[in-house]
Amino acid sequence: MLLRRIFPVQNQVICQQCRRYVSSLILGVEQRRTSQQLPPTPARTRFAPSPTGYLHLGSLRTALFNYLLSKATGGQFLLRIEDTDKRRTIADAEERLYRDLRWAGLDWDEGPDIGGSYGPYKQSERTSLYEEHAKKLLQSGHAYRCFCSVEKLSELARRRSNLALPSDYDRTCEGLPYELSDERARAGQAFVVRLRVPAAPPEYVDLVYGLVGKPNHNRKAQNLGEASYEDPILLKSDGLPTYHLANVVDDHHMKITHVVRAAEWMSSTPKHLLLYQAFGWEPPEFAHVGLLQDSSHQKFSKRKGDLSIRRFEEQGIFPEALLNYVALYGWSHTKTNDVMSLSDLIETFDLKFTKGNTVVEPHKLVYLQKKYTTKYVHENGSQFETLVDRVLGEIQQEFRTPSWHPDMVYSNHLAGNDLRTRITEVLRGTAKNYTNPKDFFTNYKYFFYDQPLQELHSGDVPEGTRITLMGLWPQLRTVNATFRDVPLEAWTDESLKEKASTLVDIISSKLKETSSKEIYKIIQMYLRCAVARGSSGPPMHTTMAILGRDTCLWRLDELADLLDNDTRGINK
Repeated sequence: MLLRRIFPVQNQVICQQCRRYVSSLILGVEQRRTSQQLPPTPARTRFAPSPTGYLHLGSLRTALFNYLLSKATGGQFLLRIEDTDKRRTIADAEERLYRDLRWAGLDWDEGPDIGGSYGPYKQSERTSLYEEHAKKLLQSGHAYRCFCSVEKLSELARRRSNLALPSDYDRTCEGLPYELSDERARAGQAFVVRLRVPAAPPEYVDLVYGLVGKPNHNRKAQNLGEASYEDPILLKSDGLPTYHLANVVDDHHMKITHVVRAAEWMSSTPKHLLLYQAFGWEPPEFAHVGLLQDSSHQKFSKRKGDLSIRRFEEQGIFPEALLNYVALYGWSHTKTNDVMSLSDLIETFDLKFTKGNTVVEPHKLVYLQKKYTTKYVHENGSQFETLVDRVLGEIQQEFRTPSWHPDMVYSNHLAGNDLRTRITEVLRGTAKNYTNPKDFFTNYKYFFYDQPLQELHSGDVPEGTRITLMGLWPQLRTVNATFRDVPLEAWTDESLKEKASTLVDIISSKLKETSSKEIYKIIQMYLRCAVARGSSGPPMHTTMAILGRDTCLWRLDELADLLDNDTRGINK
């Protein structure tokens, strides 16, 4: 009906391409209305990596989306290892895959290491099943054996490349009678099994892109007199399956209902649907999500080690923050806050995937890392204890390096507390700026050891700060004396904050033309220069409370001596 409204003139000749295009738009709109909703029944999903590389950011997101879909519908999440590419398999990739997924917080209901009702879950242990199904395709005429030599196929590919054509097959062996093909195979001639792809592969409705599919015509090849057929290989000459056959057979026998995978597989999906049709099976629902790309718009590669999950773990990134991070790329949610734990993601999840590839933004992960640090500190539970342990290990490692002088060792400056307690105190005061253990130590090392101040003009103190402090040094002498009057039992965050306010009043009486706000800034500048060695960090009253009375007074006196010496040098 809608098509008639768009083309109201009955006698008008409408080309098939235009009619198909408009029909796809109409169907796409209708499908999008329901495709974003979760299925009403439990979904069985799977993550099926190959051990030819390590888990990276893009593959973790694929695993997460499939995991969320299964858990949000009360279904099951399967792990399957597609290990038929022996030449490129990396020895430790499978074990590391298990470890990286579990570190990230994704557990599976069925898989190679825990079993299940539809195993085995490694393709190398299912080869007889693939051979059986390849034989069925040969017998039904949906596939054929190809006996072409490697040299012949290489020459065909070279010729087609010179003509700027894709490296399709010319169907030299497609017309062989089945009996003759069988006889040559029994005689030991090497062959592969190819799928017979029709000129118009089936269309399908993708949960992200709507109606997908196009005729398989290569007009350029036809014009050049070249036979051109995709006809992908299903079974290799070594008897092992390719992805096309194995993934369809496994998904069917493992009763997979939904497949969420990268958009780069969209062009293969019609071939997979041909296999489902050939076997008489119901295909799963497909959702193809855009690729994750780096800043140069290149996709991440597991074989290059791009953004491997192990690297994030080694950098001290929280698994919860990393899962939250990848979930935000390619999926649209309605919450007002991007910070979502795994349980929040399960509760919020739907199929509102976004179209197109996405460039990842590192600053978003930094933002989430800070948010989760604040959350862990506030909860004061096991995750905070784990964070403290991780930072403790980093600092202990730093102090084992030869570059540290014994006089700098942190134990001399902890005001009677152990190192773990000091880390806990500093984390509580700096949670909103925490990124990782290494940066934590770099930014806040003045809490853990003393490095004597060099002369103020040496570069440790900015020139502007040096000039300001020297110019006001007669008035700032009051600061040291005021804090020295604070007894040890009163050396607390709150009382130190009050002392700083008192100092503003004292110095304001001496500098009547300077505002109280400006004097407060100068006092804070002086305290930060002396106590925090000019580094950023928590408010000075918090910093001083953590460092303790003796360390603070020692550092204040050290800066006072330097200012006295510099001032005397100028007056000579």
